[in-house]
Amino acid sequence: MHWIWLIIVGAIVGALGRLLHPGSDPMGWILTIVLGIVSLVIAGVIFSSGVLQFVVGIVIAAVLLIIWSRVAAGRSRTV
Repeated sequence: MHWIWLIIVGAIVGALGRLLHPGSDPMGWILTIVLGIVSLVIAGVIFSSGVLQFVVGIVIAAVLLIIWSRVAAGRSRTV
């Protein structure tokens, strides 16, 4: 049940992270969920649980999205 919860909340966190990053993103919904899960895991290492972990997860998701956008943009320019 923990994994299902992590996927659902990860999707929400990933979507909210995408809202903080304006512009078009070369990322599908599966990668958005993965990004949200990774950001929640990182936030979980920093904070034990609660609202602060959720908020920090959103911020981390936005930062990871910016990094991913830069990497994906760099790949498309070199091809």
